[in-house]
Amino acid sequence: MKTKRYFLFVILALVALALSATIAGAQDAKVIKIASQSPLSGGQSLAGTSMRNSVEMAINDLKQPLVDLGYDVQYVPFDDQATADVGVSNAQNMVQDPAILVVIGHWNSGVAIPSSEVYQANNLAMISPANTNPGVTSRGLTVVNRVCGRDDNQGPTGAKFLAKLGTVKSVYVLHDKTPYGQGIADFFQKEAATDGITVLGFEGTEEKSNFDSIIQPILAQSPDAIYFGGIYDQTAVFLSQARAAGYKGIFMGPDGTDNSDFAKLAGDAAVGVYYTSAAGPASVYPDAAKYFSDYKTKYGSEPQPYGPESYDATAIALKSLEIAAKLAGGLPTRAQVASVVRATSDFKGLTGSITFDAYGDRASANYYVLQVGSADPTQWSTNKILDTVSVDSPYTALLKSMSGS
Repeated sequence: MKTKRYFLFVILALVALALSATIAGAQDAKVIKIASQSPLSGGQSLAGTSMRNSVEMAINDLKQPLVDLGYDVQYVPFDDQATADVGVSNAQNMVQDPAILVVIGHWNSGVAIPSSEVYQANNLAMISPANTNPGVTSRGLTVVNRVCGRDDNQGPTGAKFLAKLGTVKSVYVLHDKTPYGQGIADFFQKEAATDGITVLGFEGTEEKSNFDSIIQPILAQSPDAIYFGGIYDQTAVFLSQARAAGYKGIFMGPDGTDNSDFAKLAGDAAVGVYYTSAAGPASVYPDAAKYFSDYKTKYGSEPQPYGPESYDATAIALKSLEIAAKLAGGLPTRAQVASVVRATSDFKGLTGSITFDAYGDRASANYYVLQVGSADPTQWSTNKILDTVSVDSPYTALLKSMSGS
């Protein structure tokens, strides 16, 4: 009798286990995860954390349509440490989770490019808020998109601005040896030469603390300007040391300069610096007023540049997931989501209307030239805009030229 009861208990236990597994599987099937990759530790963590926070805000603000469809929308942030190997490793882990249907990232193009190869192989849509290197999209990967502009437009914008000043006859160009830094420095130097500015040197360095061996040869050539294609945690230290060594000329950088930590690290040397960016300050995004206010209330500080773009990238992800789910009549596949993301057209975001072209580029993007007005990091968002240029993506420009428009 005891033996029969024992077997009955075992059978009931197995049935209960099977039912719980079925229920758990059904629950898991209703989970949608959005991931992000950005540097959350190290010298570039201020930018990466602002991206993460903005993604989190957008999900909390805009997930309700998916919730109404019965989905549990979860956020999974990854720290890529601004390092390609870490980004790729994160991507490989990410694609093993079938609930992750979109990734928002990265901050560094040199991390995004190899990581996106993993996304492509697994049909995982990537929407970048900040990766400006042309190679991010020019490889023709069907899952890769970006809401920001491109360095083959941003670099020349900086060079043209310096040429218009009329006082810059020579420039020394530095870069950080990354795809981003070297790429935009090359676009800058080519345009500078075209515009009649003599390029005295083009040099790459990974140094981040002692630049004396680089500064002294530059000072010997007395350039009117120095351009440094790199990120603020390196370029600010260089500038501070260059000023201390006696350099009195113009300093310019790309959007890697565009972070309040640049002022914090460079101090008084930051004042007067020119920089370009594909991200505008709060003043150019009137529809983002609530975002800026809510961000400061929630996180205790202002968002960094590319924060609004991170919010927009996430908003597009959420809308695409909603559309894909409705079209699929249930949980969509990654490929279905990626297809809907690429079809984004006239999406009304905080940063304006967003359309992705056939390569995933923003069809038209703005590029800004700004000047640092204060050594106080809390005043970074008040830096003055000196010029704004709107440029079509290469594919959009080609289509317009073919149609005669």
